[in-house]
Amino acid sequence: MQYYNQDTYIYLNGDFVKATEAGADLFGQSLHYGYGAFEGLRAYSTHHGTRIFKAEEHFTRLQRSCQAIDLPYDWSSPKLIESTYELLEMNNLRAAYIRPLVFSGSNMHLTSAKSANIMIAAWEWGPYLGQNLLRLCTSSIQRPNPKSFRTEAKISGQYINAILASSDAIKNGFDEALLFDHEGYIAQAASENLFIEKDFKLYTPPLDNVFPGITRQTVIELCKELHIDIIEKRLTIEEVLQADSAFLSGTAAEIIGIKEIDGLKYKEDWEHTIGASIQRKYKKLVLEEENYEVII
Repeated sequence: MQYYNQDTYIYLNGDFVKATEAGADLFGQSLHYGYGAFEGLRAYSTHHGTRIFKAEEHFTRLQRSCQAIDLPYDWSSPKLIESTYELLEMNNLRAAYIRPLVFSGSNMHLTSAKSANIMIAAWEWGPYLGQNLLRLCTSSIQRPNPKSFRTEAKISGQYINAILASSDAIKNGFDEALLFDHEGYIAQAASENLFIEKDFKLYTPPLDNVFPGITRQTVIELCKELHIDIIEKRLTIEEVLQADSAFLSGTAAEIIGIKEIDGLKYKEDWEHTIGASIQRKYKKLVLEEENYEVII
């Protein structure tokens, strides 16, 4: 897909510049070593106008990700949020996916950056994995070991792991990959969190070895609002395959149901599952169609 054209603006270090005119530092650590941090947000067209869902949480997590890898972060979240709304307006976007990226400058040494840059881009993008129920396969590629990498941070280089797992799944006719952690438990999909339903309860892996998704946390909050039992526990592949239904969550993917894993289909009709109820509630939440708190 085309992410920008000659009329597209991006935010770069406090200025709005044409995307076609923004250069890249070919000697930067981010390019050579994956030494950068990023976020993914969504703006929705609501009856209150364009609203970015949980913007403050996303930019706070971006700051924490930079701190986790000793990458300087000298920006104010309120100012970045304000600039993001301005960027959406400049690009005539009412609903969009938003990508902030913090990247370092020229440095070929394996040392922490002394300064950093920030870029924010936005484009129209539907649900990342589409809207149909998904066919997943388990992957031979594991989630990174949390003792070797700050897996709670959203770091550029870490996503090579996700690219390889997801690409291999697609090559083999699936929609997405499901990854184990280093202890042999199911962790998450390549870039989404996993929930399973069993006997009218939801289960999801604990934060130890999975990414702390903001959408994941939103699902947990919705379960509490709806008085749905939600349990965080390590999940074996047998538990996942024997569940009544399952779904993935993520900012890019939103909430999307799983049809089958490794060729084994779930028995429950998706429309009658807890996941489908959460999916509907989530859509109303981001579109501000119900009286939930939306942080901007």
